[in-house]
Amino acid sequence: MAPGDGADPGPEGRPSPAGGSLWAALGGLTTRGRSFLAAGIAAASCSYVLGQADLLRVGLLLAVLPLLCVAVLHRTRHRVAGSRRLAPTRVPAGAEARVQLRIDSVSRLPTGLLMLQDRVPYVLGSRPRFVLDRIEPGGRREVSYRVRSDLRGRYPLGPLQLRLTDPFGMCELTRGFSAYDTLTVVPHTEPLPPVRLGGPGAGQGDGLRRSPALAGEDDVIPRGYRHGDDLRRVHWRSTARHGELMVRREEQPRRARCTVLLDTRRTAHEGRGPGSSFEWAVSAAASAALHLLGRGFSVQLLTDTGAAIPGPGAPGEHVGLPNESADAAGLLLETLAAVEHSEGTCLSPALGSLRGEGGLLVAFFGGLDEQQAALAARMRGRGGTAVGFVLDPAAWRGDPRAHGAAELRLQVLRAAGWTALPAGPGASLPELWRLAAGPGPAAPAGAPGFPGAGAAGGRA
Repeated sequence: MAPGDGADPGPEGRPSPAGGSLWAALGGLTTRGRSFLAAGIAAASCSYVLGQADLLRVGLLLAVLPLLCVAVLHRTRHRVAGSRRLAPTRVPAGAEARVQLRIDSVSRLPTGLLMLQDRVPYVLGSRPRFVLDRIEPGGRREVSYRVRSDLRGRYPLGPLQLRLTDPFGMCELTRGFSAYDTLTVVPHTEPLPPVRLGGPGAGQGDGLRRSPALAGEDDVIPRGYRHGDDLRRVHWRSTARHGELMVRREEQPRRARCTVLLDTRRTAHEGRGPGSSFEWAVSAAASAALHLLGRGFSVQLLTDTGAAIPGPGAPGEHVGLPNESADAAGLLLETLAAVEHSEGTCLSPALGSLRGEGGLLVAFFGGLDEQQAALAARMRGRGGTAVGFVLDPAAWRGDPRAHGAAELRLQVLRAAGWTALPAGPGASLPELWRLAAGPGPAAPAGAPGFPGAGAAGGRA
């Protein structure tokens, strides 16, 4: 809802089920209101004992004033509408989003002092609170605040709470709204260099295969002639066989296919928070997927469980149809925003899902023991190109003693035809991506992200 447009205040304007009755609203009396009520009752009692009519009038005034404030405020509470606007609804980790709150008064009476509070998760910052002056009948007030998170995820904002007070300070009532919004913090991504990982057959240009179209005027089999079809497309052999004019199929480019594999095993990663190996792998997988989508690949995301990441689609379903790269990128990012560790310990489900898959395979592995390294080596399809980035937990712990074992796992992958590179703390994904395109110079031992020499195992 755009502020200032006079539109319906939106879903936040609905009262919560716990709105409460007028009797329950008496619990909102402040110390001043309770004191006035008690003084009024005491004065009325004394007037009865002493027979003083004037004292009775004073007592009634003192007692009725807080009760009248409760009644008016209770009615006003349900004549105040609130709304929230979040822009943008999806931000990368470390970026800010702006939340704008709007309060509309649809009452015929002015409100008293208002305190506005929105509930936000602790990771997004402190809970915002605002104090608003009285709102005239039919008026509105707008306030805004910013939220920011270094951790990806989906975070609810709301519900909105509004505390109202009367002009005399006799009563305070809280209005709760039922609606909330969701802020999606997607993984941080980096632009990658436009290198050729799979040789001439990868990406676009000469490497694109041609295949029959699947629908419309380019069916996979010759079809009947339709008004407006080019007569040069008439398939005379099929025309003679069917006894009617048939149009031959046309071929169109088939997009190169790529699978991005993300190892989410809890036991394969080290650390927590933005600096952990798992978060590095998620961010790297997002960067690779976006880069490949931009280069014209049809991208599939898989986890070690063998499930396709986006959504409930079956493994093998690729995303990124022509003219839909932006939608595919958004879907992949939102899914990766919520991906969590798996409790599995084996890569065999992913191996089963990759059987029969061709094209380019880009994998981000956690720690690999001897058995898992052998399973990972078998994931490379016959004639396919496989690039693996291995995040050894020992390297992320800063333990140099495990360097020999990690190098042996890399050698197993390279022997199976993989381009295998180690990725340690502080590793630069664009630099690793550039090394994956060709042998290049060996990285010096001990360099950040390169615990050993010979990081690139040949041209991908």
